[in-house]
Amino acid sequence: MREIASLDELKALVGQEVAVSDWVEISQERVNQFAETTGDHQWIHLDVERCKRESPFGGPIAHGYLTLSLLPMMMQNSVRMTDVRMGVNYGLNKVRFPAPVPVGSKVRSRTTVVSVEDIPGGAQVTWLVTVEREGGDKPVCVAESISRRYT
Repeated sequence: MREIASLDELKALVGQEVAVSDWVEISQERVNQFAETTGDHQWIHLDVERCKRESPFGGPIAHGYLTLSLLPMMMQNSVRMTDVRMGVNYGLNKVRFPAPVPVGSKVRSRTTVVSVEDIPGGAQVTWLVTVEREGGDKPVCVAESISRRYT
């Protein structure tokens, strides 16, 4: 867990990787729950037997948006700002899914501070979050995530 004591300290870290999260397993149960929650029941995520026969991935894969939805959890478990009383997600600039996440894989995030801009009561932070798959040769998700941190 990377602890950052202040927004000023965070500003000094612009351009640097500041945290790597723990590994998170992507189980079929997690994929099924995400499908149920979002209504995205595409067979490439859920139909194990059909995936073995027809999918170019050899088995079911996680939804790209499932991977993206893990960013807040991975960030929370890898970066802590001690002088911030509240943080909110503000949005995303760019999101790409360069490689699939086969069910059974483990993923983790690497987080770099892109920019820190003052706003009333705190700062707006742009983070480059790269999610990698254990044993993979390409990232599975690359996103510019924007949050607001209030002191």
